[in-house]
Amino acid sequence: MNLPNMLTVFRMFLIPLYLVVFFSEWPYHLEISLAILLLAGLTDIADGYIARKYKMVTSFGVMMDPLADKLMMLSVIASFFITGRISLWATLFFFARDVAMIATGAVYHFRGKKTVPANAYGKLTTVMLYLVTPLVMYRYPYGEAILWSVIAFSFLASAIYLAKFRLLNKNAS
Repeated sequence: MNLPNMLTVFRMFLIPLYLVVFFSEWPYHLEISLAILLLAGLTDIADGYIARKYKMVTSFGVMMDPLADKLMMLSVIASFFITGRISLWATLFFFARDVAMIATGAVYHFRGKKTVPANAYGKLTTVMLYLVTPLVMYRYPYGEAILWSVIAFSFLASAIYLAKFRLLNKNAS
């Protein structure tokens, strides 16, 4: 297993750690939770950079890297809903989009279809999610409203991704 894949696996282990810390009553649990999320974001950047720069891209990484990102963000959104930081509707829209992306990617991957690497819109969506997270976590008055704008943008990014995916596989036929 190469370094980028190890970083992706490490990011998967950060998910339960985030949840344990977030739901704890430890002093500074929100700050530690936020630090865990930032570490996850940095490992995401690092694994992608290393994989591309040193030509270490693998099929495992292509499938697991976005899965690790989505599972982390789904965990964050779930934790925000459970603690009353966001509404059921925001949670459902976020979950619907991410679960659909995970399921679609898995189905096409296992059918041997070509995958589309993350595009600028998807990467921007991830950055926007990381930026809005502290606003929601610390109950900033407009945090959920800003999250809704990120959710809307994520649907646009998904539509672009799916269009590119269909075009790539149509041309491959």
